[in-house]
Amino acid sequence: MLLFIYLSPAKRHFYRFSTPITFFLYTCSTISTNYHPFMPFRFLLLNFATLLLLSGCNSSSNQNIPTGPDALSSHIDSSINPGADFFQFAHGAWFKAHPIPESEQSNGIFQLIQDTINAQILQICQSAAALKNEPKGSNKQKIGDFYFSGMDSITLNQRGISDIKPDLDRIEAAPDLNALVLEAAKLHVTTAAPFFNLYVAPDDKISSKNAVLIQQGGLSMPDRSFYFDTDARTAGIRTKFVQHLQNMFAIMGYDAAKAQKAAKQVMALETALAKSSRKREDTRDPIANYHKMAFAQLQSLVPNINWANFTQTMGFTTNIDTVIVGQPEYLAALNTQLKSTPIPVWKAYLKYQLIKGLASYLDDKTYLEYFSFYAAALRGVTQPKPRWKRVVRQTDSGLGELIGQVYVAEYLPKGAKEKLLEIGNAIKTVYAERIKNLDWMSAGTKEKALQKLNAMRMKVGYPDKWKDMSSLEISRDAYARNVMAVAKWSTQFNLNKYGKPVDRSEWDMQPQTYNAYYNPSNNEIVVPGCNIIVPGYERKLADDALLYSIIGGSTFGHEMTHGFDDQGCQYDEYGNLHNWWTPEDSVRFHEKTKKIVAQFNAYVAVDTLHVNGNLTQGENIADLGGVMMGYEAFKKTTQYQKQEKVANLNPDQRFFLGYALAWMINERPESVSNQIKSDPHSPARFRVIGPLSNMPEFFTTFGIKQGDAMWRPENERVQIW
Repeated sequence: MLLFIYLSPAKRHFYRFSTPITFFLYTCSTISTNYHPFMPFRFLLLNFATLLLLSGCNSSSNQNIPTGPDALSSHIDSSINPGADFFQFAHGAWFKAHPIPESEQSNGIFQLIQDTINAQILQICQSAAALKNEPKGSNKQKIGDFYFSGMDSITLNQRGISDIKPDLDRIEAAPDLNALVLEAAKLHVTTAAPFFNLYVAPDDKISSKNAVLIQQGGLSMPDRSFYFDTDARTAGIRTKFVQHLQNMFAIMGYDAAKAQKAAKQVMALETALAKSSRKREDTRDPIANYHKMAFAQLQSLVPNINWANFTQTMGFTTNIDTVIVGQPEYLAALNTQLKSTPIPVWKAYLKYQLIKGLASYLDDKTYLEYFSFYAAALRGVTQPKPRWKRVVRQTDSGLGELIGQVYVAEYLPKGAKEKLLEIGNAIKTVYAERIKNLDWMSAGTKEKALQKLNAMRMKVGYPDKWKDMSSLEISRDAYARNVMAVAKWSTQFNLNKYGKPVDRSEWDMQPQTYNAYYNPSNNEIVVPGCNIIVPGYERKLADDALLYSIIGGSTFGHEMTHGFDDQGCQYDEYGNLHNWWTPEDSVRFHEKTKKIVAQFNAYVAVDTLHVNGNLTQGENIADLGGVMMGYEAFKKTTQYQKQEKVANLNPDQRFFLGYALAWMINERPESVSNQIKSDPHSPARFRVIGPLSNMPEFFTTFGIKQGDAMWRPENERVQIW
């Protein structure tokens, strides 16, 4: 499977997207991700080569003292009992001093680190845009012209939506359903993913082979639950969505009555699609969502789509023999809907998909209407980001592969790639030790688990081979057309994989992306180079307690555990969907995962909304495994063994506070509500208190005792790996 990643309130986040265009437009245009307040906070980009020369992988109390306020001790709110609420205890002082800006849905460590990265990307964009005679087709010409076209607000506002009017007119002129289906295929290439998600990715059962995958999709709101949940907050969002639709149709030229009618019809259509969709937690089972069929069977399942024409229009150049369908019942319902829904309604639906996908690249009026729903209504953000921040982000999303080459050459410290790998190997060693000592797993299954761990690849820093984007043409003429050109290139790059072996050297992230992921089909961990950033130090390097909690635990340990979470455990060392467990071990494993589901189900996140333990269990398992692996690895360092203090905090205190720092995120209630319904990660608060409340070492360190809110009885504590 392809795992396309975006930065979210949950670090180390990964999502499956329908096609590269879906991922690109999501990261570019969706104001819903949580990471862009530019707070006045300074960092040091850590050079791990220097770190290891200074300390031999171990900290020194003299070398690792921050020049300014310590990022851990200065954040503590001493008025809070750590046993009552460790999240607020660890971050309360910082949260009070740094309220959420009006233009953001959250504030915290992601924003701080993204500030550093975006400042560097801004320099890359501005310097490229200032070049007058850069050769056409060069990386800097493309970066500079893309950035310039987005910053030219005067031209954008003069044009309004004229740059997409030919596309709108083409949809409106479609004479019948067959023609409309082909218009949907064109949107899949450049703009959105109407009807469903279709992309090329490794076959889950033959991981060396690329396959065509089709998944449910086509909804404009983040999840099917937004169409049906009855709580007041969600009901209000539905009302605002219909009004937003009406406003968008007015921008497209509909009169008031026609816009109102179209909005209600599109809402009814999407509600029908949502009704046929599986719940998000039900899409987590890779076996239950794997249905391979011949191309002819797909045609029989959905005869109202001419699949040969659809795929050819998208850009497939070879005949497709088989496809893997995630949810056949959804496609069957879609087939019925295609005939029963009047053509004018489908036209309105497709036109909204088009303008929604490109709203951020058009005039301010269209963008602000998009913002009013997807940022304000859904996430409580009241003020848009400045244009330069949006354009920097969008340039990086579209041309990140090109920017990454400049970033590595000019900003990434030498040796970072090798030293990140060194830290990852330390965590891997601990993981092997813990597997060998498990009391619930049989010897045979342990052997296979160790085989999978040993085969797990770690790709760190930056790729050895960059994607060839030489065929992409970018100009200064039209921002939206540049976005569509990048999307078309990205889609074609993905479709061209069909019929070819899986390229296991490929990266789905850039080195300037502060995130990481585990890909079960490749059995690999990918950690971009910018993960070496640790906030809170001036001209000094963080001590190992911070490095092993943030980078060792919440990054490498977390991603390795994804290989053994409720989904990853179903893939073998080669990345194939294959059961390598004995029946008895599988039962014992799932008994343990039930306990973590129950633990997180009990947490109330906002209003009366509980965390969805089933949806979030994979990430919760990874968080728990990650912090435990990081702690065990940290215990091997000199700082821990000598019990060296930094900023008057002992090693254990610094480790657990460092783990909390990895999730120092203050979110608006609207953002939390949206996350609960649509995100497989728990809100940041529970990513701290959830895993730590299962660790007796944490209880001892902070004097947490029975009766405290953070306390969990021993028989309720979860330990899996």
